[in-house]
Amino acid sequence: MLFGDFQKIKEGDLVKRTGHIMQVPVGQALIGRVMDALGNPIDDRGPILTDEYNAVERIAPGVVDRQPVKESLPTGLKAIDSMVPIGRDSAN
Repeated sequence: MLFGDFQKIKEGDLVKRTGHIMQVPVGQALIGRVMDALGNPIDDRGPILTDEYNAVERIAPGVVDRQPVKESLPTGLKAIDSMVPIGRDSAN
């Protein structure tokens, strides 16, 4: 797969793989930041400075392993809010 500036690549160009699994930055450095799907900051506040990364494709934690919803986070859509418990841990 090719991510990034693909418009400069044309037929016959030499391309090399990185040998890395696709990953994005995670952790406290992302709080309050806006980034694209590839983990690049798009909020004009400079690079995201973190040493923590997670693979893009990974197995989600099971329901039992997740923290319970302690504070409701309404979406504004009554049908969704009544059927799906969306929320966050109020300790964070």
